[in-house]
Formats: sequence, structure tokens, C-alpha cells
Amino acid sequence: MKKILLMLTAVFMMTTMAAGCGGAEKKAEKSDAKPGVKTETATKKAEAASSPGGKKILVAYFSRTGEEYNVGVITKGNTAVVADAIADLTGADKFEIKTLKPYPQNYRETTDIAKKELQDNARPEIVGKPENLKNYDTVFLGYPIWWSDLPMAVYTFLESNDFHGKTIIPFCTSAGSYMTGKESRIADHAKGATVLDKGLGLPGRMSQEDPKAVNNEVEKWLKDIGY
Repeated sequence: MKKILLMLTAVFMMTTMAAGCGGAEKKAEKSDAKPGVKTETATKKAEAASSPGGKKILVAYFSRTGEEYNVGVITKGNTAVVADAIADLTGADKFEIKTLKPYPQNYRETTDIAKKELQDNARPEIVGKPENLKNYDTVFLGYPIWWSDLPMAVYTFLESNDFHGKTIIPFCTSAGSYMTGKESRIADHAKGATVLDKGLGLPGRMSQEDPKAVNNEVEKWLKDIGY
């Protein structure tokens, strides 16, 4: 009888120990997922969220400094302020369109040159091209309104690059005319691009006098167009 009791006791102890070991293994498995450590799935979601819809975005813009109408001398162009707001809110890269020959600091001299370039349908030479443009899905295109049109240097930019499969979204600054309708011609000069017809036009003075208002307007516009 004592032998039987001893055997039963041994079996019970072995079963209890086995159960305890199994529980420890389960706890160890659970502890692998440590709080604050991203799993592979979470990391992929975070990467996809870095730009709207996982799209790669570029903000390309032309902007001028110097004497500005009704504002004075500016060290950061009106369109550049809007471009920075778009880039900050979308996580986009930026490319500034620059002419090889800078425009004069004097406002009147610049407008005279711009008028002549428009009349001649000129294509001022620009400096460089965006790196790996082929990798971008969306290009926000910014410029000031000069004589109710895009600066001729922006047409140089459009005609010098391949925009097949890309969406171009225009934005501009001006003395008050905002978008002029000439943005509808962008597709004629940008090979293979689709141009969004809902661009953004802001008064140039706002960039200098109230950058926060610019940011608010840009944020509302981006939400409206799905960015």
C-alpha cells in the first residue's frame, strides 16, 4: 500500500512540474512582443503613411527675391514660402527652379524683362534638373504670376523633363489675380503628365505678412485634394 501511495505521489509531482514548465514557455513566448517595439507589419504601415497613399512627392517651384510690388525688399520669395508649407505638410522633397542668369533685384526691371520674354515666347536657361524625377508620382508646381502667365523659366522646366505617369498640381502667388487659367496649358508642355485642375492661388503679400495664414490655407487645400 505504501509503495502504491509513493508511486501516485511521484506521478502527481511530475505532472505538476510539467504543467509549470509549459506555463513558463507560454509566458516567454508572450514576452517576445515587448511594449514599444514595432513589429514588421507596424513598420511597413508607418512607412506607407510617410506620404499620402504611399506616393513619392516633389515640390518644384520658381520664386524670386529682391524688390517686390507693394511689399518691399524680400529675402525669401513669396512662392517659396508656399512651397515650404506644402513640403512640410506632405513630407515632400523640394527642387527650386533657378535661371542661369538671375533676374534684377529691381522690381520694374524684372517686370520689363518678364514682359519681353513672354512676347518672345522665350525659354530662359535654367540650372540643373531634379534628381531621380522618374521616382516621383506627384509634382506640386509653384510659380508667381507674371503678366497673367507662368514665368517663361517654368516652361523651360516643364519642357526639359519627362513627366510620363505623373500628376502635376499647380500653385501660385500673385498681386491679386491668383490662378489665371493659364495653368490649363501645363499639360501641353509637360510630356505625359496629368494636371490637377484644382490648384491653389494665394496673394503674394500673405507670404510675407502672415506665413501662418499661408500654412492654414495650404493645409485646407491639401485636405481638399486628398493630400
